[in-house]
Amino acid sequence: MTLFGRGSWAEARRIADVLRKETIGGVLLLAGAVLALVWANSPWADSYESLRQLRVGPAALHLDLTLSAWASDGLLAIFFFVAGLELKREFVAGDLRDPRRAAVPVAAALGGVAVPALAYLLVAGGAGGGAARGWAIPTATDIAFALAVLAVIGRNLPPALRTFLLTLAVVDDLVAIGIIALFYTQSLALAPLLAAVVPLAVFTVLVQRRVRSWWLLLPFAFAVWALFHASGVHATVAGVLLGFAVPVIRRSPGDGPGLAEHFEHRWRPLSAGVAVPVFAFFSAGVAVGGVSGLADSLTDRVSLGIVLGLLVGKTAGVFTATYLVARFTRAHLDEGLAWIDVFGLAILAGIGFTVSLLIGELAFGEGSARNDHVKVAVLTGSLVSALVASVVLRMRDRAYRRIRAQETVDADRDGIPDVYQT
Repeated sequence: MTLFGRGSWAEARRIADVLRKETIGGVLLLAGAVLALVWANSPWADSYESLRQLRVGPAALHLDLTLSAWASDGLLAIFFFVAGLELKREFVAGDLRDPRRAAVPVAAALGGVAVPALAYLLVAGGAGGGAARGWAIPTATDIAFALAVLAVIGRNLPPALRTFLLTLAVVDDLVAIGIIALFYTQSLALAPLLAAVVPLAVFTVLVQRRVRSWWLLLPFAFAVWALFHASGVHATVAGVLLGFAVPVIRRSPGDGPGLAEHFEHRWRPLSAGVAVPVFAFFSAGVAVGGVSGLADSLTDRVSLGIVLGLLVGKTAGVFTATYLVARFTRAHLDEGLAWIDVFGLAILAGIGFTVSLLIGELAFGEGSARNDHVKVAVLTGSLVSALVASVVLRMRDRAYRRIRAQETVDADRDGIPDVYQT
C-alpha cells in the first residue's frame, strides 16, 4: 500500500471542488473571527454582547434562543450534515472504501484525538474547578481554517496531502460529534429523543426514494433537529444522523450526480460560506484586556493544556499514528514525498477552531470566565500551529516548485509534453 498515493481521477476532481469551497469558507471564517475580536475589544463591546444575547424564535416550542445559541446549535448542524454526507460518501463510494486506504487517515485522526486529550489532562487535569471537563477541546481539526492556510502556503504541494488533510478532518469531526453526544450531554430527556426517531425515519424513507424537494424534506429535518435539541443531546448530532440517512451509490464516471452529491453541492456553500463564519463571529469575540489580560488568560492551566494539546499533541498524534501504520504494515510513502511533508501536515492539523470553541462552550458554559480563557487559548494554539506549519510547508512548497520547474525544463529539452498543462 502507498501512503498518500494518487487516488482515482473522479475522486481527485471531486476533492478539488470540495477544497475550493472549503478554502473560500476558511477565508470567511477568519474574517468573521477577526471582526468579532475587534468588536469585542472596541469601545462598542457592549453592543456586540447585546447582539450575541438577542433572543429570537418561538417560545412556545422552547426555541427562543440567543443568536449565539442559534449559531452553535442551529447553523453548526448544517456543518455536521455536510460532514456526515462527506464521510459516508468517502467510505461507501470514495477511495476510502478500500480499507487499506482508509486505515491511514482514520489512524491519524484517532491519534490526533487521543494524544491531545492526554496532553491536556497532564497539564490541566488537576487544576480543579472542573478543568478536566475540557479534555476534548484540543482534539478537533478545523477543516476550513486548515485548508485555507494550506491553499495560501502550499500551492505546489502534492494534491494527495490536501486530500489526506480533508479526510482526516472529516473523520476527526465524526469523532468529535461522538464525544459531544457521549460526554457533553448533561441531562437527557428520553421522550423527545425517542420522538425524534419518527421524523428521522420519514426523512430516511423519503431520501431512499430519491426525493429531492427541499419543501418536503426540510420540515422533517427541522423536526429531528428540534427534538434532539429538546432532549438535551447537542442538536448538531441530528445533522450527522441526517447526513448518514442520505443514500450513497457507487456510480460510473458517465453517470450524473447522485442524491448525496446533489445535497452536498447544495449545502456545502451554505455550510462553508455562512454557517461556519457566522458561528465564528458569535463565538470568537472575547475581551482580551490588553497584554496583561492576555497573559492572565494564557497562564491558566486550562489554556496551557489547550495550546499544548493543539500544537504538540496534535502534531505528535497525527504524525506518530501515520508513521506506525507505515512501520507495521507494508505501506510506504508515495514516491516523491518525504516524512517532513507529513510532519508539516500534522502541525497544520493543530488548527482547531470551530469544534474546539463549541466543545469549550459545552464544557465550561457560555459566558463563563474559564470559557473566555478557552477562546483565547484556542485562538492562540490555532494561530501558532498555522504559523509553525507555514514555515515547514512553505519550505517544502519551494522544494516542490523547484522540482516541478526542473521537470518542465527536462521535458522541454526531450520534447516531452508538459504533464502539468495537459
